[in-house]
Amino acid sequence: MHHYKEINARGKLAIQGHDNGVHVISLNRPTKRNALDLETIEDLVTFFSTAHQNGVRAVVLRGEGDHFCAGLDLIEHWKEDRSPDEFMHVCLRWHEAFNKMEYGGVPVIAALNGAVVGGGLELASSAHVRIMDQTTYFALPEGQRGIFTGGGATIRVSDLIGKSRMIDMILTGRVYQGQNAVDLGLAQYITEGSSYEMALELADKVAANLPLTNFAICSAISHLNNMSGMDAAYAEAVVAGVVNTQPAARARLEAFANKTAARIRPNS
Repeated sequence: MHHYKEINARGKLAIQGHDNGVHVISLNRPTKRNALDLETIEDLVTFFSTAHQNGVRAVVLRGEGDHFCAGLDLIEHWKEDRSPDEFMHVCLRWHEAFNKMEYGGVPVIAALNGAVVGGGLELASSAHVRIMDQTTYFALPEGQRGIFTGGGATIRVSDLIGKSRMIDMILTGRVYQGQNAVDLGLAQYITEGSSYEMALELADKVAANLPLTNFAICSAISHLNNMSGMDAAYAEAVVAGVVNTQPAARARLEAFANKTAARIRPNS
C-alpha cells in the first residue's frame, strides 16, 4: 500500500508524494476539462525545475475528472487578447515547462483518459511514457480554431508519429482512438482498465531503478537525438562511462554475475 502526503502548494496542481519517491501530479481543473492556463504552466515549471534535486523518483501525470487535458485555455486566451509579443512569451513558458519534463531526468508517466487534445497532446508528448484507456482520444484541433500549435507539437508529436501524420491531424482535425493510436505511436500502452492504476504500477517499477540511471535515460536520450551521429556516439560513450561505473550499480551487477538477479523472460 502506498503511503503519501498531500502537497498543496502548487496552485492548480494537486500533488501527492508517495513514500517510494513516486509523485502523482493531477491537473485540477476538471470543470474546464483541465485546460491549461498560464498559472498551471507556471506550476509545472516550478515542480519540474527542482524535481530531481528534491528526490522525486518518478512522476505520474494525470487529470482530474473525465479528461486528461483539453489543451490551451481558449477562454483565457480570448479574454486576454494578447499581443504577438505577449503570446510568444506564453509559448516560451510552455516550452520551459515541457522541456523541464522531457530533459529533467525524472521519469514522467502520463495516465491518459478522455480528451488529449491540442496543448493536452503537447503536454502528454513531453512525458516519457504514455498510457491510454478506452476513453482516450487524441486530436490537434488548432487548424479549425484558426490558430497554430505553440507548445511543441511540431517537435514532439511529429517525432512520435511523423511529420505528414502530424500535418494531417492539425489540418483536418483528425481524431485517433484505441489501438490505432498505439500503433501510430501516440501512446505506448492501452489498457482495458484504469490508465492511472497501470501508470502507478510502472512508476513504482521505474522508481526502483538507480536515480543516476533514470536521469541518463530521461535526459541523455533526448539530447542525443538532437545531435549528429558522430556527436551522439561520443556523448553516449561519456554518459555510459559515468553511469555504468557508478558504485551503486556494482551490487546489481554482482547479483547478475552470481545468478541471483531476476532473469529476463518472455511474457507467458
